[in-house]
Amino acid sequence: MEFEEGDRVKVEKGGVQYEGIVMPSTTGHIIIKMISGYNAGIDPQGATVTIIQKKQDMPVSSKAAGKGGIRSKPGLPKVSILSTGGTIASKIDYRTGAVTSQFSADDILQAIPELTEIANFSGKAIYNILSENMKAEYWQELSRAVVEEIKNGADGIIIAHGTDTMMYSAAALSFMIDTPVPIVFVGSQRSADRPSSDNAMNAICAAKVAVSDIAEVTVVMHGDGSDDKCSIHRATKVRKMHTSRRDAFRSINSEPIGYVDYATGEICTSLPYAKRNEKELALNNSLEPKCALVKFTPGASPDILGYFIDAGYKGIVIEGTGLGHVSTDWIPQIERATSKNIPVMVTSQCLNGRICDRVYDTGRDILKAGAIEGEDMLPEVALVKMMWTLGQIQDYGAAVDILKGNIRSEINERSLM
Repeated sequence: MEFEEGDRVKVEKGGVQYEGIVMPSTTGHIIIKMISGYNAGIDPQGATVTIIQKKQDMPVSSKAAGKGGIRSKPGLPKVSILSTGGTIASKIDYRTGAVTSQFSADDILQAIPELTEIANFSGKAIYNILSENMKAEYWQELSRAVVEEIKNGADGIIIAHGTDTMMYSAAALSFMIDTPVPIVFVGSQRSADRPSSDNAMNAICAAKVAVSDIAEVTVVMHGDGSDDKCSIHRATKVRKMHTSRRDAFRSINSEPIGYVDYATGEICTSLPYAKRNEKELALNNSLEPKCALVKFTPGASPDILGYFIDAGYKGIVIEGTGLGHVSTDWIPQIERATSKNIPVMVTSQCLNGRICDRVYDTGRDILKAGAIEGEDMLPEVALVKMMWTLGQIQDYGAAVDILKGNIRSEINERSLM
């Protein structure tokens, strides 16, 4: 009997045994995913392959078989898990060999039963995409789903999301929703079928925050390289700072709100935060999608700004150098944009620290051209704030006032770091 993709096999070669599930191969080698979570590629010449289990004979989950479900426990708070996809809701697709978004919110509960000791959960898949496919209209759909769950009695919300664009989505919901309960974004850097996966720890810590008193939009992810704690990041101050480390997320120009001790579940906070039921639930989710984030580089043509102005974009955020600078030949295009009532906000590529366009002549000329200083805002947050502001109001002067203001702790009054 010949083996197929998805079969569980044992491969013997040179006195070494490999066991795992057959994955697609484009090299002629036998590729298997071993129980360790790692892949092995074996030259078939001289190898003996024994089929342990055909893919069609593998057991299905109790959910797929229609056996029972997640039972409620009296006295526990109600938390809604809204799944959007991403690695926390992903596993290996043995048809392609790639990590793909295939888990639903219910699958997350099945895979991490410890969650059921923290709260009574309901699950809903809003969409099932990898986060690079996120769009402004998806943020709006997600915000509506969150508000609906809160109106239906949820004591907290967990949003399972891909890590690559999580900071954008978290910032968007932070601006769009006044929330009386915690809204917690969580993801993982490594898929559930890898032994080093961070999905369980992150999800359990997120659940602890979802039933806490921290009624803000936060991002909860690994706080260090070990399995000690998760950080609770404010949605408008967080950024993914590494491609693959489990502790990739960092609060920028701010400390995290606090930490969750994984062993004890205890939450320790170090910053003030909005408390449960302090705010009335409100949704203001209009967005202007035609806003651009432009990174200045040495020698870059000012025609880049000209393109967005002439293409009908409504707002522009510039990642300037250092204190927030661009070359002098960009300044006429900034002035042209602001004269057309297109707000232009300048942030810094340095990320840490705040911009100040009053130190050098170029900066002063940028301000004279009508640009707005982004203070210590992250460029991504400035873009989302621009989209949200211009979705709320079309009056140029009023929009500029909102952009200069501190809406969701995106701006610190002083730079302490």
